[in-house]
Amino acid sequence: MQKKLNQRDIRALKIGAVAVAAILVSVFVTTWFEHWVMVRKSLADKQAMLKAIVPSQAKQAGLRSIVPVFEMPQAEEKQKFLFRNKFKEQIKKAGIKSRPLQILSTGKSRNRTGYKLLRLKCSSEKCKFTQILDLLASLKENPYLAGIEELKIKCDPKKRNEFKLDLTVSAFTK
Repeated sequence: MQKKLNQRDIRALKIGAVAVAAILVSVFVTTWFEHWVMVRKSLADKQAMLKAIVPSQAKQAGLRSIVPVFEMPQAEEKQKFLFRNKFKEQIKKAGIKSRPLQILSTGKSRNRTGYKLLRLKCSSEKCKFTQILDLLASLKENPYLAGIEELKIKCDPKKRNEFKLDLTVSAFTK
């Protein structure tokens, strides 16, 4: 039962094979194209979300100005010198005339962080309340400051605009 195919049958088989191939290609291409469109839409959504999250350069600069700076603790003698000089500079900038800074004992024990605590005490007989506020506001700019340990403000009963300031600040040392 072998029958020879004539030209017309061969042409019909070729056209049929091309049609089957075209159908298969169109099915796979449309599936791939739909997936590609969905991925592009998802990517565009994610990029829009990212743009909404990432602040502008001006906003980033504003956020950086709010966050206090911090330097890692160094050897005790070097840290003492750096911390004292920066704190003196801040006191002068605030316009407060203080007695010489007292370095309080660091002690031999280390806290949970593994660092010693270096404390400086500042005392002033006369200063204005605005000067105290300026000093407190500028303390966040001190990269060595760990915290304010003690703050005492006393008002002179006779001169209401003069204050006495006792401030103890601390820094970490190795």
